[in-house]
Parts: sequence; structure tokens; C-alpha cells
Amino acid sequence: MEKRSDHIALFKEAMGNYPTGVSVVTAMDESGKPIGLTVNSLASVSIDPLLILWSIDEKVSTYDTFRRINRFAVNILSGDQKDLAILFSTDHDDRFSACDWELSEHGLPVISNSLATLECQTYKQIEIGDHTTLFGEIINIEVEDELPLLYHDRKIGAFPMGFHKE
Repeated sequence: MEKRSDHIALFKEAMGNYPTGVSVVTAMDESGKPIGLTVNSLASVSIDPLLILWSIDEKVSTYDTFRRINRFAVNILSGDQKDLAILFSTDHDDRFSACDWELSEHGLPVISNSLATLECQTYKQIEIGDHTTLFGEIINIEVEDELPLLYHDRKIGAFPMGFHKE
């Protein structure tokens, strides 16, 4: 049993040292209310068809809703949207009243000034471990000329300006 807890601690350390982007996944629930949560598990999957994936913990309050709906939007946050990453990772009652957003042509809540928004039709879901991985087929893409927000070692911050300088 001790070896397993050592592996869990090392796993958390290793994954915490792997920098990722930060996104807010949004959708409309069955009653027409916007829902959303912060994720860093976004990954591209396929070019043909255009597919992405993200994972949701079964303990998240919107877990069942995201499992039932058939569309969602992935709002890839820009470097100056740290406050939104934190907002959508809390239990704030009405997260959408505290941010700028609009309803897209596809009926999805889209967060203003994001680096990119990927509107998706649910393609597939896989329950695995204590999460479900949702695959989305992209039906619309919006991209802005911004730098991304990053997550590393349990900290959130803007992409370093000097990263691409030689």
C-alpha cells in the first residue's frame, strides 16, 4: 500500500511539473442556463475529423450535465484571463454574471477575449478511472492574436514574453 501512495505522490509531482494551457469549457444545461468549469486537460486528437478531448472529474457538480448534453465550447484562455480561470474553478453561484460572454450562433456560451474558442458537437465519451473523457468534433473556431494562460506547479500565469526570443 505504501508503494501505491508513493506512486500517487510522484505522479502528482510529475504531472504538476508538466505545463499546460488553461481553458474554460462552457455549455447550456437542459434548462437553458450557462454552465462552465476550468480545465487543463485539453488535447487535440484528429485533423480528419477535427477532434479535441478534455476530461471531467466525476465529483464535479456539472459532471452529469456535461455527460447528457451534446454540445460544448472550449474557451482557451489568454494570458490576461487568470481571474476567469480562478472564477470557473470555484463554487461561485453565478460565474457568468462575473465575466463577459455571449451566446454563439450554435447556442453556446462563449467567453469574450479568449485566445481561441472551439465550439464542439460531442463525438464520444469514455468513462475511465474517476473521470470521463469527452471528445468533441469542432463545428466552429474563433482565434484571436493573444498569448496563452499557462498552468504549472499549481500556479497560473501568462505565457513568458521572452520565450520565443533567441
